[in-house]
Amino acid sequence: MKYEIGDIVRTKKPHPCGSKIWEITRVGVDFKLKCKGCDHVVILDRQKALKIITKIEKKHEE
Repeated sequence: MKYEIGDIVRTKKPHPCGSKIWEITRVGVDFKLKCKGCDHVVILDRQKALKIITKIEKKHEE
């Protein structure tokens, strides 16, 4: 799948706040994800991010 900045994605496991919905804020070697429940930001290496993301909820629109 092709991920872009601004995409809203769902993960396999929930964040401790209870939300499974994240916004992608950086794509490259690392993915930067922002939790939509509590605005916490995490940086994951590309392999791990691709493994935990299950689907795209909403594509970023230009």
